[in-house]
Amino acid sequence: MRGSRVMSDEATAVFDEHRNLLFAVAYRMLGTAADAEDVVQDAWIKWSGVDRAGVADPKAYLVRITTNVALDRLRTARVQRETYVGPWLPEPMLTSPDVAEEAELSESVSMAMLVVLETLSPLERAVFVLKEVFGFPYAEIARALDRSEASVRQLGTRARKHVEARRPRFETAGAQRRAVTERFLDAALGGDINRLMEVLAPDVALWTDGGGKVRAALRTIHGAPKVGRWVAAVAGTAYAGVAPEDMRVRRASINGEPGLVIDGPAGPITAITCDVDDAGLIRAIHLVANPDKLRAIGAGRELPM
Repeated sequence: MRGSRVMSDEATAVFDEHRNLLFAVAYRMLGTAADAEDVVQDAWIKWSGVDRAGVADPKAYLVRITTNVALDRLRTARVQRETYVGPWLPEPMLTSPDVAEEAELSESVSMAMLVVLETLSPLERAVFVLKEVFGFPYAEIARALDRSEASVRQLGTRARKHVEARRPRFETAGAQRRAVTERFLDAALGGDINRLMEVLAPDVALWTDGGGKVRAALRTIHGAPKVGRWVAAVAGTAYAGVAPEDMRVRRASINGEPGLVIDGPAGPITAITCDVDDAGLIRAIHLVANPDKLRAIGAGRELPM
C-alpha cells in the first residue's frame, strides 16, 4: 500500500512538472482554455493508469497522450464549429506583458495565428504545433501520432506553407503596437470615425465573436470605412445589457498582444486585440464578446507559455 502511494506521489510530481507544457500544447491545438483544461485532465487520468516503469521519457509520453486526446476533441469541435453563429474566434487569455516583446512567442498564441491554425486539418495542426512552436523532432512527432516519419514530414511541410501564406507578421515593436491600440481605444470611445480612419489600414478586417449570445456582426467586416462605421456606431451604447456608464476599460496583454478588456459590473463583456502592420496601422481587430469565452480572463488566468 505504501509503495503504491509512493508511485502515485511520483506520478503526480512528474505530471505537475509538465502540466504547463501540456496545457500550452492543448490550447494551441484547440483554441479554448476550457477544452485545453479538459484535455489535461484526461491526460492525467490516462497517465495515472499507465505502467510507468516502461516509460523512458515521461515528457514525450505525456505530450503524446495530450496530443492524441486533443486530436480527438478537435475533430469533434470542428463539426460543432461549422454551426457556430457568426465568426468563431479562439478564447482569449491573459499573458505576461513581457511576452509581447518576444516576437516568435507572441505570434504562436496571437489571435490571428490561432485563427490561421483553424484552417489546418487536425493532423496538420498537431504537427505544426509540435514542430514549429515547441521544436519537437519529426521522429518524436511520428511516434506520438503513430505515423511514419515521412508522412509526418509531408504534413509539416504542407502545414508550414499554408501558415506562411496566411500568418500575421510581428515585425512591429510591442511599444508601437501598444501605442496604436491606445489610439484606437481613444478614437473608439469618442465615436470619432475620422480619428478611427487614421489608425485603420485600408484593408482592415474586423472579427466579432458573440456566439449568438450577444450582439455581434454575423460576418467578418472588411475595409476601413465599414469597420470604422461599425466601431463608431457601437461605441458609447449599451452592450450585453450593460450601460456605457457601468463599463470600465482596462489595458491588458492578451494572447501576447496589447489588448483591451471592457468590464461590466459582473465581469468582462468584451476582449479586443489589434494586429498592427509595419506602417503602424491596424490590419485586423478580433473582438470576443461570447460570455463563454471570457471566463479565463474574468478569472485572471494567465496562459503558460
